[in-house]
Amino acid sequence: MDVLVTYDVSTEDKAGRRRLRRVAKTCVDYGQRVQQSVFECSVDRAQYEQLEDQLIALIDEESDSLRIYRLAQPTAETVRTWGSDPLDLDEPLVL
Repeated sequence: MDVLVTYDVSTEDKAGRRRLRRVAKTCVDYGQRVQQSVFECSVDRAQYEQLEDQLIALIDEESDSLRIYRLAQPTAETVRTWGSDPLDLDEPLVL
């Protein structure tokens, strides 16, 4: 399944900045960054549940925001992009 993960982590203190780095690192483990705090991920059901559990454990529900959208299939027909878009979830990611 394809999911879109968005988050807004309060960075007013050191703990918030640490949470932000941890949330971003967790998202990188499952997908690709498409904007500063937005990731597109292609995961199976088990990976989805693991990603969700990890992110919920990381955020502070009093000051942070997390949204995970499950995208309709096929995304090639439902996602429209403009401008620079080097993202291709069907190809291997080479770093």
